[in-house]
Amino acid sequence: MIRKILIANRGEIAIRIIRACREMGIETVAVYSEADREALHTQLADEAVCIGPAAAKDSYLNMEQIISATIVTGADAIHPGFGFLSENSRFAELCEACHITFIGPDSKTIAKLGNKAMARTTMLQAGVPVIPGSEEPLTEAERALTVAKEIGFPVIIKAVLGGGGKGMRVARGEEEFTKEFLTAQKEAAGAFGDDQMYLEHFVENPRHVEFQILADHYGNVIHLGERDCSIQRNHQKMIEEAPSSAVSESLRKKMGTAAVQAAKAAGYTNAGTIEFLLEEDETFYFMEMNTRIQVEHPVTEWVTGIDLIKEQIRIADGRELSYRQEDVKIQGHAIECRINAEDPRHRFRPCPGRITDMYLPGGKGIRIDSAIYSGYTISPYYDSMIAKLIVYAKSRKEAIAKMHSALGEVIIEGITTNIDFLYDMMEREDYQQGEITVSYMDRVLEEMQEESKWI
Repeated sequence: MIRKILIANRGEIAIRIIRACREMGIETVAVYSEADREALHTQLADEAVCIGPAAAKDSYLNMEQIISATIVTGADAIHPGFGFLSENSRFAELCEACHITFIGPDSKTIAKLGNKAMARTTMLQAGVPVIPGSEEPLTEAERALTVAKEIGFPVIIKAVLGGGGKGMRVARGEEEFTKEFLTAQKEAAGAFGDDQMYLEHFVENPRHVEFQILADHYGNVIHLGERDCSIQRNHQKMIEEAPSSAVSESLRKKMGTAAVQAAKAAGYTNAGTIEFLLEEDETFYFMEMNTRIQVEHPVTEWVTGIDLIKEQIRIADGRELSYRQEDVKIQGHAIECRINAEDPRHRFRPCPGRITDMYLPGGKGIRIDSAIYSGYTISPYYDSMIAKLIVYAKSRKEAIAKMHSALGEVIIEGITTNIDFLYDMMEREDYQQGEITVSYMDRVLEEMQEESKWI
């Protein structure tokens, strides 16, 4: 039985995991950098250990320090949250070697699915629809151009390793391909230490629809429906919702079956997400699999009533899934807005600083996942997301109205945030009508520039 969990993360996800552990009677250990000495997760956990200087590479990415903290505190499991080491196969392998339970899939599965070319091959063999693309990793621009011509333009160039939009470029023709390939390759080498690339046909104006799956060690795999994550800027999600207004019951069944197929083909265990691109004619393609809990997991929890963090822990503890597929019912509608310390009027530049005063809304159907408090200083060293506002209602229309109202109540003083931007988004008729694709935000930002709202 898992008795004590070290949380190898910070911010709101660390708080989320601590709360789930408390309810399960499990002790927690927080780790923190010197910059996070006053962070809320260090105060709520049963124990807290400093693991290094402010820079993430010296603290939250320092595998040896995290493993040492786990051993010293007697924790028998590590929950990696999202980001940082959550999809690092070497870290999962270190946990296995030290007989520490890693709350996620095993290291071999992470390595296989983290490598986009290998993940693609796995899905092809499983019969999951895949976007036409390169069969092997590419490092030479000349060879890559030949492959791009065979696939057909436009193509998207992606780093074999990594994510978060880094090492990713779109080439719409031969004349720009080499430049975009070399730029993406250089970025990938700098971010991930690997310059291998692969190519896919670029699907114009699809939706980004992902399916949450749960899989135990006994071959049981279920999906918990979809999330629509089409509203993105630079491949970073801004607003997510469940279910998707573009997915019918029959399409959900079809895509859900493909997601379960994909997880089984990979020999997957724990919580994971299968990401698809969905075209208007309901054609869909596998994009990638995230081998961790997602930032946007609360919207799935709202519409299914299933606590994903607790399920992760139970699965890692060797228990069977608590639910069968027929137990999963999608009810109502949930929306999540990511509140960031950034300035939309100045091209979303980060705005760290001290929070001098704040008020966060509450009430029926409103959830806040955050680690901020009045007097807390937002550090410049980490991601700018400071809170997630999630609402739930019977219908999408009601959920939008509730989100609009809740955003109008949020007060965070001392720093600049994107709250007003999100508030305006809820008022847009095209968003309310569900007319969204992955290129939606490009159109919104173009309008902002034309109206001189973007400096």
